[in-house]
Amino acid sequence: QPQLVESGGGLVQAGGSLRLSCETSGSILRFNRMAWYRQAPGNARVYVASITRGGGTNYRDSVKGRCTISRDNAKNTVYLQMNGLKPEDTAVYYCNANTDSQDYWGQGTQVTVSL
Repeated sequence: QPQLVESGGGLVQAGGSLRLSCETSGSILRFNRMAWYRQAPGNARVYVASITRGGGTNYRDSVKGRCTISRDNAKNTVYLQMNGLKPEDTAVYYCNANTDSQDYWGQGTQVTVSL
């Protein structure tokens, strides 16, 4: 079963940047789509960004212009570059990957944005 491991979270001030990484145990090209979700305390887990096998990307409205999802196929890794971070971006960020038949999740990485 594929393993997904997130890293890159941390504490930053508002306006700062972070790059999250999601390393997989095999080629990311076996997945139809990979995505980032986040869950803030007391809130539901929500979609943030995604990248398809073909390289197409999509973002939730609140992060458009501030976040970029990308991948390094040789490293079996997807990234989420986050700029202009806001306190409302504070959450645990989870990596998600899916095929036609299965869905996989990482353990999450904490992002905290302070004033």
